[in-house]
Amino acid sequence: MTSTLVELTRDLVSIPSHDDAAVAGDFLEGWLRRETDADVTRDDAGNVIARKGTGAETLALVGHHDVVEPAPSQVADGSDDTEATEYVVDERDGRLYGRGTADMKGALAAALLAFREADPAGELVFASFVGEEVGGVGAQYAIERGFAPDYAVVGEGSTNYSGPDVTDVAVAHKGRRGSTITARGTAAHASEADAGENAIYRATAAVDRVRDLEPPSVGVTGETLEGRLTVTEIEGGSAMNVVPARCEFTVDERTVPGERAALESVADLEGIEWMVDQDLPPMRCDDDAFADAVLEAATAAQTADPELVTKPHATDAGWLSQAGTECVIYGPSEPGEAHTDDESVSIEVLERCLETYRRVAREWPTTR
Repeated sequence: MTSTLVELTRDLVSIPSHDDAAVAGDFLEGWLRRETDADVTRDDAGNVIARKGTGAETLALVGHHDVVEPAPSQVADGSDDTEATEYVVDERDGRLYGRGTADMKGALAAALLAFREADPAGELVFASFVGEEVGGVGAQYAIERGFAPDYAVVGEGSTNYSGPDVTDVAVAHKGRRGSTITARGTAAHASEADAGENAIYRATAAVDRVRDLEPPSVGVTGETLEGRLTVTEIEGGSAMNVVPARCEFTVDERTVPGERAALESVADLEGIEWMVDQDLPPMRCDDDAFADAVLEAATAAQTADPELVTKPHATDAGWLSQAGTECVIYGPSEPGEAHTDDESVSIEVLERCLETYRRVAREWPTTR
């Protein structure tokens, strides 16, 4: 089975899917139709969804087949050509190297094989979304059109969180809200500064308001998940001798389940406008039985002792959780592997994920 998992991962990783994920979607759809008797659909966004089994409750194995832009070394001809027809995939020292190995086509390959082999306890779904790397557009599209599994295992990275050589079960992660705050004033010549209203001064007051806000925190599985507010960019003014009429800055906000910082209060200041540019929701699993069941399967699939952990960044699990799906994250990617020029994944950990997905698909939902 190892060679099958490695070969399937290699096949998926070799397909470029940073600008357009259609060919990778073609591969997934074709494989599912050939290798399974599942009901396979491909929606207008490009999401690939397959269903098998019956039952009152639905479990989904979820991933995405888009990736971020590769480095030149990850393209077959070693060029900067964004129209590359193939990505490089190398195997050495027990790892597969290439764009998408860790994030997250290795996990997709494991989920495909587990889905094919499963005789599920209820309805089992395989779902691979597009557009995760640009804010979860595929997941949102599917959810808006009725995609609503009761439970989901999302194959994003959860390896080496509690310690080395262990694949943990993440039961919560932060979200991200990105905002632009614009200060408006009235231009004037700097020699007659009192004739104008200085937008930079107003922006400074707004920055102070942001810095004074208390980000919320929540306790999850013995850990504290802490929010954060960070001013990240600022731009304003037109010339050294002109009182600026406009100044703009951005705020990166890491959100936690259930609470938000009162960032909207900056708009109470004179001359200040607040606009949300991106809002990726956080995730928290509130079904202890499901989290424990996945943890039990993960423990049986490895010699280490995995734990329930949290992740610092957003995934498609946030969109699913917001829509009512109980989610956990379990996947091979390790901290620092995704989006790198030497991205890689451990073959041993891929096997571990495959075995865990098999066990969860076979045993959940349980009769409760």
